[in-house]
Amino acid sequence: MTETTVSSNEQSATSLRDHIVAALDDLKGQNIIALDVTKLTPITDFMVLVSGTSNRHVKALVDQVIATAKDCGCPAAGVEGRETYEWVLLDLGDVVVHVMQKEARAFYELERLWSELPADTESTL
Repeated sequence: MTETTVSSNEQSATSLRDHIVAALDDLKGQNIIALDVTKLTPITDFMVLVSGTSNRHVKALVDQVIATAKDCGCPAAGVEGRETYEWVLLDLGDVVVHVMQKEARAFYELERLWSELPADTESTL
């Protein structure tokens, strides 16, 4: 892969992340966090977390993310959790989006799970 291709892929992932974050903000998604996880996993570049106030709000946020990703030329590769809309995972390739109700988000603490470990704990793993 050439340096230009890598740079283009990074720009594409960053642009998709920015569009998703803006779409979530437009629908009043709460506590939106976009984590750069490129150094933590090869699965994705960014993980976006957002809280919805109810299952209807979560559904609206999910629908907005799907539409925005499609408009950006990146249709969702997978969507899990639509049965209850407590926690919906959207796989957009370079961006993975977790849309959660507040209770589920507090319980699973994904921000903590996907944060980088302090430098002094890495050697003990």
